[in-house]
Amino acid sequence: MLTPCCFPSLARYDAASRTDVTPQLTDDQWFLIEDVFPWDPPQRSGGRPPAPPRPCFEGLLWLLRNGGRWQDLPKYLPSESTLRRRLTEWTTLGIFTEVWARLVELADELGQVDWKHLMADGTFCPAKKGVNSLPPVLRERVPRLSC
Repeated sequence: MLTPCCFPSLARYDAASRTDVTPQLTDDQWFLIEDVFPWDPPQRSGGRPPAPPRPCFEGLLWLLRNGGRWQDLPKYLPSESTLRRRLTEWTTLGIFTEVWARLVELADELGQVDWKHLMADGTFCPAKKGVNSLPPVLRERVPRLSC
C-alpha cells in the first residue's frame, strides 16, 4: 500500500490539510484588541446568529497577508459578504484606527518605536502620466442645428 511516507516530497501533506484552521493571530495578540470590536452574543429569539468578530478579523488579515481574492477565502473563514459587511462597518466606526493607535501606543511603551525616523509613503497617489497641469476647462455646448 502506498502512503505519503513512500514519497518524500508528499510527506509534508501528511501533517496538515489546506482546510485546517490556521489562525492569523495568537490568543495573546487577540486579547490586546478584543474589547474594541463590538459583539453581542446570539439571542434565543431565533434568526441566524451574527458571526463572531475574531473569525471576521482573521479573514481580513488572511486577505491582507496572502494577497488573495475574496473568492479564494478558505472554507473555515466567514463568507465573502460577511467579511465585506464587517469591513465597511468597522471602517465607518473607526475600529481599525483605534486598533492601530492601541498597538502603536503599546509598542511605544515597550520602546519599540523610534520617533526620530518617520516616513511618508506617496506611492499610492501617482501623477497621471506625469502631467502637472489641470485638465482643460470644458466649453459650453452649442446646440446643433439640423434640417
